[in-house]
Amino acid sequence: MEVVRTLRIDLLVKLLLAALMGGTVGFERELAGKPAGLRTNILICVGAALLMDLSVRIGIVEGQRIGDPSRIAAQIVTGVGFLGAGTIMQAQGTVMGLTSAATIWVVAAIGMTLGAGLFIEGVGATLLVTFVLAGLGGLERWVRRARRVAGATIRARPGTSLSTVTAALKTHGITILEDRMYDHPEDRTFELKLSGPSRQFEVASEALSARDDILSVNVD
Repeated sequence: MEVVRTLRIDLLVKLLLAALMGGTVGFERELAGKPAGLRTNILICVGAALLMDLSVRIGIVEGQRIGDPSRIAAQIVTGVGFLGAGTIMQAQGTVMGLTSAATIWVVAAIGMTLGAGLFIEGVGATLLVTFVLAGLGGLERWVRRARRVAGATIRARPGTSLSTVTAALKTHGITILEDRMYDHPEDRTFELKLSGPSRQFEVASEALSARDDILSVNVD
């Protein structure tokens, strides 16, 4: 027992398990070609486990707790939040990197769980996260490709033709099923029923909103 306490075999087990669990998630991310891959997730998980172990032990003096064990642990959550935010980008109206940011956050949580000595919970969470990332990707792509019917209200400058709006929507794979047009002194309003791939509605709305002849776009 003295050897175990001196060499911190328990901490070694925590760090090795954290490396394995972080590597499991990181391997899936590496296969998917994501920027936060194998090494990144291993380092995050091991670092979180090490800091969590330190957070639990640093307030104990001669067997008595004299500090708050959550002091360091709380900073892990904040620090990883900043790290995850760095993976989020916006390009051409599309937000990218949210899954990578969420993965970094949950891998840190797994590391904290292992660092606290909750091995079964940490392994279970790793298996669940890996299933979500690897197993639900196909379902997510299918949902995005699925066609959706939605109503839209588009306010344009007076004199803007319906054909202009139709062409702009068709560029993004969205067709108009029904249309009504109302003229006002300050604008021309189109009440439309649209059909197209689910993921294209947001892209088309951003593209229309960027035009000089379109005042506002609202898709139900």
